[in-house]
Amino acid sequence: MSNLIVSPSPHQLGTNSVKKLMYGVLIALLPALFVSVWYFGLGAIIVTLTAVISAVLFEFLITKYLLKREMTILDGSAALTGLLLAFNLPGNIPVWLVIIGAFVAIGIGKMSFGGLGNNPFNPALVGRVFLLISWPVQMTSWPTPSALSDKFLGYTDVTTGPTALGHLADYMRTGESMTKIGEKVPDFMQMLMGNMGGSIGEVGAVALLIGLVYMLMKKIISWHIPVSILGTVTIFTGILWLVNPNKFADPVFHLLTGGLLLGAIFMATDYVTSPMSKRGMLLYGVGIGFLTIVIRIWGAFPEGVSFAILIMNAFVPLINMYMKPKRFGEKIKK
Repeated sequence: MSNLIVSPSPHQLGTNSVKKLMYGVLIALLPALFVSVWYFGLGAIIVTLTAVISAVLFEFLITKYLLKREMTILDGSAALTGLLLAFNLPGNIPVWLVIIGAFVAIGIGKMSFGGLGNNPFNPALVGRVFLLISWPVQMTSWPTPSALSDKFLGYTDVTTGPTALGHLADYMRTGESMTKIGEKVPDFMQMLMGNMGGSIGEVGAVALLIGLVYMLMKKIISWHIPVSILGTVTIFTGILWLVNPNKFADPVFHLLTGGLLLGAIFMATDYVTSPMSKRGMLLYGVGIGFLTIVIRIWGAFPEGVSFAILIMNAFVPLINMYMKPKRFGEKIKK
């Protein structure tokens, strides 16, 4: 007979479960999924289905034949990893690369550490960064939103072009004035609605914000991480822009382009790889926001959100160690 180990009181019975939380996040991602299909058509559907099915299948096979544990594929975590991986990929990427990315995300990023609750890094971002480093050409060939009549006619045979951040990186390398960048990038309204090139799940700012509001209302996440990331980006880029508006883009541009909103709302808030305390969450978010802009402006890649989150994931154990939540009944030092 196994012993029942109970932690010290007080105890509070809650209604949340892993399954309920995972499916809550999946529901929050549905508006962004709709936007991706609207703008990228068949490519978004194929990439998403391939990533989700592959992630669930790999978790099933590894759990059953390698770890030989009870099945966990119905808790929604594998499907969520697959969907987030798909959201970080171009809509024209070959299917075989999506499958490799799902294998790395689940097999290496998650199950090699013991499964859900044990992985130190966000699995979807592990898969995404692996693909970016290994196949940079395929991972940076961004399809542009096409006419409605063309969206379901082809998958890989689509028009591609640089993202808004790609244009920004080109302008910064050549030293051209930021006043000219408006000629090549979408305006703020198009960015807000998602009418621009990029990963299939990062373009719909309004849809991502709807998902944020839903998760906050359902108390799936708290505000600390998203607000600290977005606030840090706003302040940092605002200072740079005020100092030299001809060299640096304004804060709104940085907030609405790339994967910042997707990363801040859905990737950085992962329960397993983010801090436990509210102070820790704020520090974690500030670090992600700061590193994102440092990489965007001075790094080799136009986008830095994925790298910033993974770097700060590595610091989470230290943050948890030095910023522990107050224990119930602990005397507060005056």
